[in-house]
Amino acid sequence: MTSQQQPSHPSVSQQSSRQTIIAGNWKMFGTAESTRAFAEEMVRDPRLAHASGNGVGVVICPPTPLLHVLRPFCGTFFELGGQDCHQNVNGAFTGDVSAGMLVDAGCRYVIVGHSERRRYHHETDDVVAQKTRAALSAGLTPIVCVGETLEERQAEQTADVVLRQLDVVLQAVSPDQQFVLAYEPVWAIGTGLVATVEQAGEVHQILRKFYRQRVSNDITILYGGSVNATNAKELLAHSDIDGALVGGASLESRSFLAIVEATGV
Repeated sequence: MTSQQQPSHPSVSQQSSRQTIIAGNWKMFGTAESTRAFAEEMVRDPRLAHASGNGVGVVICPPTPLLHVLRPFCGTFFELGGQDCHQNVNGAFTGDVSAGMLVDAGCRYVIVGHSERRRYHHETDDVVAQKTRAALSAGLTPIVCVGETLEERQAEQTADVVLRQLDVVLQAVSPDQQFVLAYEPVWAIGTGLVATVEQAGEVHQILRKFYRQRVSNDITILYGGSVNATNAKELLAHSDIDGALVGGASLESRSFLAIVEATGV
């Protein structure tokens, strides 16, 4: 892999234009053996090189103990990301990982504010904003997740919820600090339910309009929530959906590469 020419990547402060990104969130799955096999299959497949060569950012976010397995394979055709980072640089926080540690492990991205972190670890909007700021300060590009529950959607509160979540992050960072946004309706994560293209596109438009009003440039917005090889093409065809944050379908190279291929590059 080291003999391949490395593609140029914009720095966090320069990433002002929209980019197509397909990011895989492995959650708490994988072993060293399965991870190595996944990476070997990925780098052998011409679809990955083609997508990367045409500007598609491919990101894999495995559990932290597996980052070292993927690191020798990353950097040419795909990048590494963490699944979370602590809001502090260091300290007595047993079990946590700092943004700087992720950088040392070879990461360029980190997911923050995933609904599972908000729900199971009781992370508030303020904590997510602090993590976003910590990631940016360390040189990582945060993938900031926002999304509503089924009850909030049924109460017609979707726009209020996602704009509140985004607004708190924007108050914590400066306008020149660019991040990636991921809209993940909570009711569609790991349930097999998928927002229709119209539902997803509408929320992406709401988020993009709000961001443009607050910041002078644009933002990359991904859709997440049971994205798979079957529905990816239709979702990614929407003009306001820039890519996908993929859960279960990212665990196998075949299904994940089919989603990468669905970008149409």
